[in-house]
Amino acid sequence: MTEDKNKTTAIRWSEFRFAIIGPLLASPPKKGELQQALNILSKKLWMHPTTGEIVCYSVKTLQRWYYLAKSSEQPINSLAYKKRSDAESFPTISEALSKLINSQYKAHSSWSFQLHHDNLQVLVKNDDSIESIPSYNTIRRYMKFYGLTKKRNPKKYKTMAAQLAAERFENREVRSFEVEYVNALWHLDFHHGSIKILDANGEWRKPLLLCILDDHSRLVCHAQWYFDETAETLVHGFMQALQKRGIPRSLMSDNGAAMISAEFTEGLSRLSIIHDTTLPYSPYQNGKQEVLWGQFEGRLIAMLEGKSDITLKFLNDATTAWVEFEYQRKVHKEISCAPLDRYLSSKNVGRDSLSTQELRECFCLQIKRKQRKSDGTISIEGKRFEVPSRYRHMEHLVIRYPRWDLGFVFLVDEKSNTLLERVFPQNKTQNASGQRRLKEDVQQIDEQAPQQEGIAPLLKELMEEYAQTGFPPAYIPKGE
Repeated sequence: MTEDKNKTTAIRWSEFRFAIIGPLLASPPKKGELQQALNILSKKLWMHPTTGEIVCYSVKTLQRWYYLAKSSEQPINSLAYKKRSDAESFPTISEALSKLINSQYKAHSSWSFQLHHDNLQVLVKNDDSIESIPSYNTIRRYMKFYGLTKKRNPKKYKTMAAQLAAERFENREVRSFEVEYVNALWHLDFHHGSIKILDANGEWRKPLLLCILDDHSRLVCHAQWYFDETAETLVHGFMQALQKRGIPRSLMSDNGAAMISAEFTEGLSRLSIIHDTTLPYSPYQNGKQEVLWGQFEGRLIAMLEGKSDITLKFLNDATTAWVEFEYQRKVHKEISCAPLDRYLSSKNVGRDSLSTQELRECFCLQIKRKQRKSDGTISIEGKRFEVPSRYRHMEHLVIRYPRWDLGFVFLVDEKSNTLLERVFPQNKTQNASGQRRLKEDVQQIDEQAPQQEGIAPLLKELMEEYAQTGFPPAYIPKGE
């Protein structure tokens, strides 16, 4: 018989018994010859359907199988393995012992079955209501039947968030998911590499891999190795993914410092990308990304074992070649096609990418700063920046900039949230030359407009009202 691991125990037993008895049903023995046929079968050796051991069966057992099959319209069903009437009952475990097992499990859910059994033996000695304790196998079957299996101990986690994550993992279902369209959801994460490479300073360092993955197609939108995990590095890699594959509708990442930095989150908001973060200490929620690391380590890094002087450039060149010509084009077992084929054939809900300059302007921190009236400057990250004189009337200014590049600072219109112009750091050496520009007009004045003559309208109105009262002047004239 061919072995099929997907068959149940009942089916294996029925097919096994029918293979032994079936020939007697196909060619029934003549009257008085059944016993002889059964004797011949009892001397044969058979392979046990579940354990694989070599076994033989008595005439009595074979006779019982024969009559069961002969008297049934469906012989193979009648020969199936019958569940014992007491299969799901535990007569050796009393109600008192059952309560004791459950109470001990509630207090120590992280214990092994053996540890539970050993402690129960001690407790039973001091409890007169329980006569004896069953064997370890019985206790183990009982606990497995009622789901009293070993769980992670949340007390070993140091922080409250870690304890809550462990409890949530034990109490909540974990389900796989997949979005319906390409570029509907991207996954993003950093991975600490297992190899050390040589940097420009001649030091051996472990690199980090930034990888961005499309959920529906499993396509790697961008993968690049770096020496750090900062917001600048993240934006550098993510911008390349956007320019390669377009702008996605949503992004999932963990709660790393770079992922929740102001520059990155504000940039996603300006690009209308929904940012979903996994719960703390719950990497399984970003499972597709975590599984991908195994392929990078098991195939790409494994093929670099023979090279000793690996540099960052060489590692990125090798990664790009492996991703584009193997991973993207190889059939993915879960989706039954290559990621690149699925990416190109599925409906794409993404949007076209912006230019490099526009993307740089998006991934910036936006803050307010008070302008110094004395010299028309503002302070950003401990440095003074000069504000053009046409904005000298504004007390507070909105500024947009990335913290890693203070040469890329913009003034922003607070109402429309559009960029006005760049501002630059104060150049005191140039200012020491003594040359000063003329102040720009805050508002353009029409020089052709007629000039007002005489007194101001308000004073004229007040004098007319006073004259209408008829009162004499409230002063004594002299020398008029």
